[in-house]
Amino acid sequence: MGALVPTGYLSFVKALEILGGVLLAIPRTRNWGLLVLGPIIVNILAYQVFIMKGAMLMDPMLISVCVAAAFLLWSERRAFVGLIKG
Repeated sequence: MGALVPTGYLSFVKALEILGGVLLAIPRTRNWGLLVLGPIIVNILAYQVFIMKGAMLMDPMLISVCVAAAFLLWSERRAFVGLIKG
């Protein structure tokens, strides 16, 4: 973390988290919010698995974020089919 803080990378990620949250709150832009927040959620999970050795995988906040994202992705799955079929 000491190497990332001076670079401003964490500020950039935080700005994307806020942008993704705002986009999720607006029903018309919900899919864009999922596209912005998806890689951030995967990065959080990877950090917990590889850096923390799975110590915080059962954290209620992490579980709720993943479940909420999975629910929104499932409920909006028809909009993402075009990305898979190309």
